[in-house]
Amino acid sequence: MEPSKKIPLRIRLAYSIGHFQNDLMASMWFSYLLVYLHQVRNFNNIYAGTLLLVGQIADAIATPLIGYESDANSGCCGYTKRKSWHLFGTICTTCSFPFIFAPVIGATTQTEDYALFVYYAAFVIIFQIGWASVQISHLSLIPDLTQCQSEVAGLNGWRYAATGIANLATYAIAWVILASGNNVNNSKLTHADAGHFRNIAFIVTGIGLVTSVVFHLCVPEPKCETHFHAPAETTYGAIAPCDEEAATQSIEKSTIRRSRRRDLKDWFKDVRFYQVALIYMCTRLFVNISQVYLPMYLTETIELDKETIANVPLVCYASSFFTATLLKVVDKQMGRVKTYVAGLFFALGSAAFVYFIPAKETWMVYLASILIGIGGALILVTSLSFVADLIGDFTGSSAFVYGAMSFTDKLANGVAVEIVQIFHPCVTPLLGKKGKNCCPACKPYYRKVQTFVPGGAAALALVGLCTLACSAISTRVKVPQLMYDPTSVNHTVSNGHTPNSSAANEANGTSDQHGHSPYSTKTVAEVHSDPSISSLNGDGRLAGDSESEDETAETPLLRARSGRHSKLAAPAPYDI
Repeated sequence: MEPSKKIPLRIRLAYSIGHFQNDLMASMWFSYLLVYLHQVRNFNNIYAGTLLLVGQIADAIATPLIGYESDANSGCCGYTKRKSWHLFGTICTTCSFPFIFAPVIGATTQTEDYALFVYYAAFVIIFQIGWASVQISHLSLIPDLTQCQSEVAGLNGWRYAATGIANLATYAIAWVILASGNNVNNSKLTHADAGHFRNIAFIVTGIGLVTSVVFHLCVPEPKCETHFHAPAETTYGAIAPCDEEAATQSIEKSTIRRSRRRDLKDWFKDVRFYQVALIYMCTRLFVNISQVYLPMYLTETIELDKETIANVPLVCYASSFFTATLLKVVDKQMGRVKTYVAGLFFALGSAAFVYFIPAKETWMVYLASILIGIGGALILVTSLSFVADLIGDFTGSSAFVYGAMSFTDKLANGVAVEIVQIFHPCVTPLLGKKGKNCCPACKPYYRKVQTFVPGGAAALALVGLCTLACSAISTRVKVPQLMYDPTSVNHTVSNGHTPNSSAANEANGTSDQHGHSPYSTKTVAEVHSDPSISSLNGDGRLAGDSESEDETAETPLLRARSGRHSKLAAPAPYDI
């Protein structure tokens, strides 16, 4: 498939469901793991939190390692490299996930919790490694399928739509199964509901397996040599436009993007790297902790029926999905920062609201779930845009940046859940006793958890956003004008002492009486890697965003074609 050709509809559909099994399992993992272990299996709460922490750590470690190997190798047994890792991950998740929500083989009522923990942990680690493998390979396949801007955006849109359908499908399946079956007369979750969770896990796994098979049969992966040891522009080259007119100009513009590669030490020296990581980590904390403890909050604190652990998250995610569809318009009208602040307003408001909901007030619960969904969608999608803006045209190290953000997110979520479980009021780990379904102290405890943990994460995200805005304003500088010939070997800024430098300066009116530019000499690579050039554009995007710079960064060749002789506009500060 040629990189600039339009992708057929059947391939778009098949690609979009390639991550469907991961999405189905992720919904069940975060929403039902703790409530299943606590209320159905009567599992030790500290062990339950540690089990989720083990899974998050395994995922955090596996993600960058699999990404490294996926780039370094060319496939397995004649199969293409991306789909080889996708197949490996699918096998791992299919063979491990059902055992997490199934009765322990050979266990009795006398089996100690630590033995059950070891049993579950083995399947959790296999599942998380497989999940990371499918995620990385599926995302990495996009630039292999197309380098067309609109097609890349289209594939991401199809992928997100499939994620939304998968989440809604998981909660709908759980709602139907929990509302029926042999324990329908009991409105509370008990050990008799173990079969229900097992059935949900099997259905989710089966549907995901079918969609993965369709993905492997219908999506072609271009066979190409490994890119890992190639220059950055070969692996993460500029995305080509689809039409011939734009493609003509992209030859010169792509030179800018291909030269934009940043060493790891430069990322670690950039304070924005840590600020954006803090914002993204806190955003994921709000979304995931709200999802993890919502079922316990509903059944223990608000005392609602067990079906609500399916239909309330269903309403929450439906509102989130609807909000995400409108986010492009909202972001265009308000800008990144104002959109994120609006999302924090809903997030903090929902966290405060759930604290005051009395028992049995169903309508207030649904209202709170809508607020959580709106706030979560606004801040999550916008935080991903912050990460993309931070990377800008430094696409040669984008995998490292996304991996670092993902690592902090998964590790922070696992640690947060572990801390909550350690302070759980009805856990007696020192005596090795199995706790009852819950104790009276759990009612206020889950109310506090659902309020202060997500609310605290949202407040900390606001602090991170303020520091990012302040540092961007304080380091605002003008960017030297880029004047170079893309056919030249040593590209320099307009003030560089390359051949025809004086002529280029004179054409742009920037040379002094001696024919030298007033700017200091810097190569293009030095300008691109300078962390001091870190302000944001007027629409709220970080400086370095390819979308904004493509409009201004013109080569002399392009200016000669268009008859324009304009300077490179300096980026504006945050739009606050």
